[in-house]
Amino acid sequence: MVRRVIIATIILLATAYTVQAAKDKFAHLRAEWPDTDFSQASVDIRAVIAAGPPKDGISSIDDPQFIPAKQVTELADTEPVISVLLGGDAHAYPFRILIQHEIVNDWVGGLPVAITYCPLCNSAVAFDRHVEGNAVEFGTTGRLYLSNLVMYDRWSESWWAQFTGEAIAGRLNGTKLKRLPSRIESLASFRKRHPDGNVLLPPRRFPGRPYGGNPYANYDSLPAPWFQAGTLPRNIPAMARVVTVGDRAWALTLLRKKGHIETTDGLIITWQAGQNSALDHRIISKGRDVGNVLVQQQTPDGPVDIPYGVDFAFAFHAFHPESKIITR
Repeated sequence: MVRRVIIATIILLATAYTVQAAKDKFAHLRAEWPDTDFSQASVDIRAVIAAGPPKDGISSIDDPQFIPAKQVTELADTEPVISVLLGGDAHAYPFRILIQHEIVNDWVGGLPVAITYCPLCNSAVAFDRHVEGNAVEFGTTGRLYLSNLVMYDRWSESWWAQFTGEAIAGRLNGTKLKRLPSRIESLASFRKRHPDGNVLLPPRRFPGRPYGGNPYANYDSLPAPWFQAGTLPRNIPAMARVVTVGDRAWALTLLRKKGHIETTDGLIITWQAGQNSALDHRIISKGRDVGNVLVQQQTPDGPVDIPYGVDFAFAFHAFHPESKIITR
């Protein structure tokens, strides 16, 4: 009789646990993310995969230090940077640092900015950090969505897709960050435009880290990305670079061939040699030349910089599956 009672109790408890687990399908995330409201999500959370590092396992830079561009000696002239000019303040962030940290929380021209880079998508994006009037900081979740870096804000702990700057889970689900004009260019190009500008230094708390090395050697020569990314584009290799402006994209090979593309709505897209790929050779300064891309909008006062990307084709297709990539 006692044995029957014990067995019945075990079955009852197991059933109750199973029912509770079914009700809370995010139970496995609660320990690490107790403040994230996963009931508010615009994507299937099961499609957000763990990539290895835990929360903040890839450390963002939250107290960036800079050196005048004219004093930089550690970087080759052809190494890539993402640069931002705001309120007369010019900052450049070398890919050799971004590839190790992925997010820099900074202030440029009095504006809070997040400089972000996802090596797996080759997407470098500058965002305004204002969210609901607050200057929030961003960190890394250690997770990927469509092979793209998933960030989180340290205010609401909502999750954000770096490629689009949109919150995909949490209280801020559906909120979109403002993307800022920036340039993806060589150090030499930045220094020529802004001789009095500043270049990000490696953080001192990581002595001995191999800045200048590429932990993703030969990644941009693979036939497909390492992690899931939905369906792949049909008219262009998955790892080909494309110039992206919103939901439009042009193959880098096309731009490189033409050197200059103008659209009917006033976009001016140019290419010039002299920038290393950060994802080719194991030493970034030895990466093959992928060139400098600039996208501007023609206005009555002349051309002005606008937000753009030089991303992998698979990433653009994953987030804009209905958009055609122009290849010829």
